[in-house]
Amino acid sequence: MDTQTIGLLIIVGLLAGILSGFVGIGGGLLMVPALVWLLGYSQHQAQGTSLAVLMLPVVALAVRNYWKDGMIDWKVVGVIAAAFLAGGYLGSKGALALPADTVKRVFGVIMLVAAIKLILGK
Repeated sequence: MDTQTIGLLIIVGLLAGILSGFVGIGGGLLMVPALVWLLGYSQHQAQGTSLAVLMLPVVALAVRNYWKDGMIDWKVVGVIAAAFLAGGYLGSKGALALPADTVKRVFGVIMLVAAIKLILGK
C-alpha cells in the first residue's frame, strides 16, 4: 500500500468514525462509497471490507459514552443484535449471489429513499 492510499484510508476511517459516533452511521454511508470511488473497489469488496471493519470493537468508545449517559437499552440491543446477526448472514449471501452493478443500484436506492425520508420527514 502506498502513502497516498494509507492517507485516504485514514481519512475515510476518521470520517466514518466521527459519523458513527455522531449520528450512528458511517460504514455503509461513507466507507462503501469511498472505497468504490476513491480506491476502485468493487461493490462487493467495499461492502465486505466495511463489514470487516465493524467486526472489530471500533465503536466501543462511542458506545461507552452513550452508555455512561444512560442512552442505551441493553434489552433492545440484545434482540436487535440477534436479528442483525441472522439478517447480516442472509443479506451477505443474497448480495454475493447478485452482480455487483445490481447490488450497487440497490444500495443507491436505499440511500436515496432514506435521504428523502430524513429530509422531508414523515
